[in-house]
Amino acid sequence: MPKPELSVIILSYNTKELLRQCLESVTSNQLPVTSKSKKPTTDYRSPITEIIVVDNASKDGSPEMVEKEFPRVVLVCNKENIGYSAGNNVGIKIAKGDFLLFLNSDTKVYKNALAEAVSFMKENPRIGALSAKTLLPSGKMDPDCHRGFPHPWASLTYFLGLEKMFPKSRLFGQYHKSYLGFDENHEIDAGAGAFMLVRKEVVEKVGTWDEQYFFYGEDLDFFYRIKNAGFKVYFFAKPLLTHYKGASSGLRKESKKINRNPRENRIKVAQASVKAMEIFYRKFYKNLYPAWVTSLVLGGIKLKGSLRVLKHRLT
Repeated sequence: MPKPELSVIILSYNTKELLRQCLESVTSNQLPVTSKSKKPTTDYRSPITEIIVVDNASKDGSPEMVEKEFPRVVLVCNKENIGYSAGNNVGIKIAKGDFLLFLNSDTKVYKNALAEAVSFMKENPRIGALSAKTLLPSGKMDPDCHRGFPHPWASLTYFLGLEKMFPKSRLFGQYHKSYLGFDENHEIDAGAGAFMLVRKEVVEKVGTWDEQYFFYGEDLDFFYRIKNAGFKVYFFAKPLLTHYKGASSGLRKESKKINRNPRENRIKVAQASVKAMEIFYRKFYKNLYPAWVTSLVLGGIKLKGSLRVLKHRLT
């Protein structure tokens, strides 16, 4: 088998049915082999796409399903749930491709999505990471595939609802940068880990996922380091996938019917999501702002965390 050009790394945690759908969409989208004459072929018997599933101790039969139905997929089973960052790092260690696609198990990629994304990266060598337009089951775009960095002003205007009120405002719309539009390819600050295509050489330069983060925030951290290293992060304006958002965490209302996590798990994830905000701020912004700003930000994070945890304790 030739060296893979693309390694697709899928982290799995108790999303068996969605994982099956995700793998079916990926295996039907493997990049065509290119012959010595550079002419593409539709012979998929020797794919140059490597698919890796890292399972974080699922208890719903996900590993058994992968072994039985997708024997060519590389399956790694962790003995416990080690979190999103650490789980992806397991995949990185064994990935052989020149491009790494971090793909959520609760996604479904469209026809030719992998080939189009990789081709775009190859045509634009200064792009270090790519975020594709991602649709929710409702057909609306997932705003998290097109983000700015959460500096204090961006976060304040977002949580006060000013971005929603003035979506095309550069002053109030820094959190998702919707004023840039979504119909053309362009540079952004960050996308989402649901579909994150990165050059392996970039990972080797900036490092792997930061394992301080258990769940949430780690993708923003990764994008931040990629940008700081001098690489571009781009938004690919053509829809390439559907994201059944929140299926693993069970925190989002649109995913409760897909995966109703026990209350204890939802509280743990809610706590981790708030902890991620604190980690990111302390790591990248603490030394950029006066002490009083840091006190206000960390106090706001603590308050938001208390309210978020209380919500899940009561439901």
